[in-house]
Amino acid sequence: MNKKAFIIFLSTVFSLYFLLNYYVFIRGWQALPDMQTIKIIYIVVCSVVFVSYILSRFLERTRWVKLSEPFTWIGSIWLLAMFYFFLFIVLIDLIRLLDYLFHFLPDTNLKLVTALSVAGIVLLAVFAGFINARNPVTKRLNIRIPKKARGIKELNIVAVSDIHMGMLVKRKMIFRLVKTIIRLRPDIVLIAGDMLDEVIDPIIKYNLGEPFRRIKAPLGIYAITGNHEYIGGIEKSIKYIESLGIRVLKDEVLKIADAFYLAGRYDHDISRFTKDKRKELKELLKDIDTLLPLILLDHQPFHFEKAVECGVDLQLSGHTHHGQVWPLHFITKAIYEVSRGYKKKGETHFYVSNGFGTWGPPVRIGNRPEVVSIKLVMADS
Repeated sequence: MNKKAFIIFLSTVFSLYFLLNYYVFIRGWQALPDMQTIKIIYIVVCSVVFVSYILSRFLERTRWVKLSEPFTWIGSIWLLAMFYFFLFIVLIDLIRLLDYLFHFLPDTNLKLVTALSVAGIVLLAVFAGFINARNPVTKRLNIRIPKKARGIKELNIVAVSDIHMGMLVKRKMIFRLVKTIIRLRPDIVLIAGDMLDEVIDPIIKYNLGEPFRRIKAPLGIYAITGNHEYIGGIEKSIKYIESLGIRVLKDEVLKIADAFYLAGRYDHDISRFTKDKRKELKELLKDIDTLLPLILLDHQPFHFEKAVECGVDLQLSGHTHHGQVWPLHFITKAIYEVSRGYKKKGETHFYVSNGFGTWGPPVRIGNRPEVVSIKLVMADS
């Protein structure tokens, strides 16, 4: 992303953030009782939550990274709370407009009661979503393919995506992930992008990925880049991931155990962050033996038809988070052919993971974080 485009993007985001906060603040202010102490507290609380996320983004890139942590938590949670407050206020304002036209509400001042009710619902939703995001599930999938792998009848794959290791997904969550992976006894571990969040320095400083060294998979641990590795700095990100004993596939194909192929693509958005372009899938796969099984890692689940045309047997993707919070899954379902879960198209099997971590708010509403266990059964010899 060039400097001019980045400035325009940043200005748009900050303007939108300010306008949403202002709208929520004013509508909350109008509902308050006429008591100076309450209004002062309201101003102070709103000021803190409004600036926390912006402040955290600056601090985490400085030597005061530890100071950024509380602001990161407050600001990230507020992003979701603000979003839900905004939705409720828009709904309330629409009802008020209809009442102005048709006069169906009682002539009673319900501002404070409504405000407290909305606040209670939002806080409950955020709390429940936080607990949900901290409790991943294991999804199990059995897939049969009509190709033979030399010496391998079944392949036990453990796949995970969108870990977003960083200030909000720290070592405790990584230990939980690693413990789950070890329990599933994988032959091979595949990480489908966005292993790291976009600010890489705190991850390296506190070595948050160290637990990954405990994983022992006979056929190895492999990863691809997602868009967030580019945001944080692709060279630093890849260097750190590979320091953990994880092989990063950079638009390349590996032959594993002389039995099957594993292909890993650069992220779909590589050209937004660098001058490079990723290879077309046909070019990437042009030299493979098409009789052997082929597994493809592609972070963003676009253009499934190309994988089908190229004879891919299994594609693993992530990126969508299935919207992460309700009702954003309606948007991801509109953008992607598969927003989450399994689909077979032609002879190709696809799985799009909800992801393990979170981006922005450390909250999931309407979906669960997951680790995917896949038994890939080959054709009989």
